[in-house]
Amino acid sequence: MALRSSFVKTSDHLLRTGLADQIREFIVEGISSGRWEPGERIVERRIAAELGVSQGPVREALRQLEAQRLIETLPNRGARVRDFTEQDLAEIFPVRAGLERTAVELALPRLAGCLDALEAHNRRLGEAAREGDLHEQMRLSIAFHREIVETAGNRLLVSVWEGLGIELWTTLSLRLHHTEIYSKSAEHAELIEAFRRADPAAPRLLHDHVMNYAP
Repeated sequence: MALRSSFVKTSDHLLRTGLADQIREFIVEGISSGRWEPGERIVERRIAAELGVSQGPVREALRQLEAQRLIETLPNRGARVRDFTEQDLAEIFPVRAGLERTAVELALPRLAGCLDALEAHNRRLGEAAREGDLHEQMRLSIAFHREIVETAGNRLLVSVWEGLGIELWTTLSLRLHHTEIYSKSAEHAELIEAFRRADPAAPRLLHDHVMNYAP
């Protein structure tokens, strides 16, 4: 009976943890889209009510976001979106570029197997650029990079990469520096050809591509 009780508690924890991850993604999307601006409070009970969940997983999501330096908690004032700085951007992109370079080093022998998926992402990216849909361009660009990272087959690397809040930082870079994301389609095409050749320079090419987003 004690073992069963322990199992139920563990299962509940896992369910809450998975839910917290989904809530975290919901909040990140809200920050990326401008729903919550820097300095604005994120009220735990309001999010719980909107999503129809208890405040526990919302609290866990906020803890994760604070660890990622996306929000901050102030005494007697609760959680709020951080005021992002140029220094934040200058720090995040070298880390992302290093992770993706490592991903290509690990994945290079297998990247030939996902070229069709990469080409599909890039083709749709070009279409979104022609339609002027910036949000879709960003989504497809990140999907392109996620395909590469996941092909590395290293769960820890994927987890750390996801934990960087790629969508938010890319959005901030676009807002602050007016990065022309549509031009990335041509760079993606060059990367695909490098992967097709299993070019030893491919890890460096991807690293430099990511750093083009940096300030």
